[in-house]
Amino acid sequence: VDVKVSAQRIGVTNPTSINGYSLEAVHAARLLVETAVVADAARHLSNEDIRRLEDSIAAQEQAFNDPVRFLICDREFHLTIYYASTNRLLADFVVDLYTYMLDHRRIAMAQPGAIEKSLEDHRFIVRALKMRNPEAVAAAFSEHILRIHDTSLAVDEGGLADTGPAPAQTIPFNAARRK
Repeated sequence: VDVKVSAQRIGVTNPTSINGYSLEAVHAARLLVETAVVADAARHLSNEDIRRLEDSIAAQEQAFNDPVRFLICDREFHLTIYYASTNRLLADFVVDLYTYMLDHRRIAMAQPGAIEKSLEDHRFIVRALKMRNPEAVAAAFSEHILRIHDTSLAVDEGGLADTGPAPAQTIPFNAARRK
């Protein structure tokens, strides 16, 4: 069965537009925006959301040897948290960032130990969410996002996740004004 993980349209952008950005740009945006969204979510997550996340962990454990099934569970896990935030626009934007290179992430999740590490991150995130501690949740997500970035880089032997052009040299503000 051919299952497209990214088929459902949620978010604020066209489903393929986020893939036009470099891995580094998306990674930086995730660290900045996603950690703020999940910190807000920590304050507003319902008991039903916590139960749904615990059920998701159990489903992820069952998908231990199936990267596509794991990613479907992973998506539900992340969306449950994002949409507990009080800012729907930022939650939708973070969903767009989450969908970056999703087909590539399926390859990354097939690597030995990748699902286990992601599941460990998810358990840590749920513990922080249960404490309703925004700083702990943001820190747990930051670690998770860093792992996703590192895994994406490690798998990117085929050039699938272009890290983008080298940063442009910056011109000091005063020098730019003199021209």
